[in-house]
Amino acid sequence: MRRIALRRLAALVPLVWLVATLTFVVVQAAPGSYADTIDNPRHSPETRQALRAHYGLDRSAGEQYLSWLGAVLTGDLGTSFLYKEPVSKVLSRALPPTLLLAGSGLLLTLVLGLALALAAVRHPKGWADHTITVLSLTLYGVPSFWLAGLLILVFSISLGWFPASHMHSVDAAGLSGLASLFDLLHHLFLPAICLGLVGAAGTARYLRATLLDVRASRFMLAARARGIPNHRLLLVHALRPALLPVVTLLGLALPVLVSGSVVVETIFSWPGMGQVAFNAARARDIPLILGATLVGAAAVVLGNLVADLLYAVVDPRARGER
Repeated sequence: MRRIALRRLAALVPLVWLVATLTFVVVQAAPGSYADTIDNPRHSPETRQALRAHYGLDRSAGEQYLSWLGAVLTGDLGTSFLYKEPVSKVLSRALPPTLLLAGSGLLLTLVLGLALALAAVRHPKGWADHTITVLSLTLYGVPSFWLAGLLILVFSISLGWFPASHMHSVDAAGLSGLASLFDLLHHLFLPAICLGLVGAAGTARYLRATLLDVRASRFMLAARARGIPNHRLLLVHALRPALLPVVTLLGLALPVLVSGSVVVETIFSWPGMGQVAFNAARARDIPLILGATLVGAAAVVLGNLVADLLYAVVDPRARGER
């Protein structure tokens, strides 16, 4: 396991650098620039030139890239054009809300996906299996923006049960500890459901197929011949080997959630990494875009590392053990 961790961490630096470099090239090649907001006709030519020099936009793309790369090597991600403060401060403020939302969505993905898969394989080809299969396929193919709009329409506008946006209420600052927590969970419910339902549908489909394969294996037939109850067969004997592909899926889903779902966070006005990246892309805020990309790339590598380590825990053969 130590070799797996060291090998993945060794690949972290060149991979993150490559992703950030490609992102810089794409942003530079895209039409429009933050300089367009500076070139205001109401500004004098001297003011526009001073602003361009202040933000480093008067230099060539190569000079901007080398300057940014040199600053990153010293731990400085630069200053955001849009927020007028260090990129590290903007990202550190946006990361906790995203971790909260991502953790809630990941927990829902695992728990609901596991429950649906177990319910489906208890009686294969039964009515429950067919219902869960149709439901899973439907949810898996639903776009996140459509699901988010549907949840807001039903639970916020029609029923008024949950707020449609933001992380806290307007008067949340005056609430007590328990009331503030309830207010946070009240706002968290819909975006977490939107993130978790699609992942749960995919997890249920993969886990169902794996459980059915494990049920047909020889050791399961031997365990069934010994008179072990069906629920114990599933939970004790079949679940662990069936979790191997699910562990990989969750490890790959983790960086996507941590880097922030741009669509979900933007629709629900959730102040996380996704909304920050969306605002930075709209404003062509190059330092903030590159900083968010670095965090996202690191999350991808760390997510793969977590998946490999969990795979080694579930299956000793992945550690080379006999």
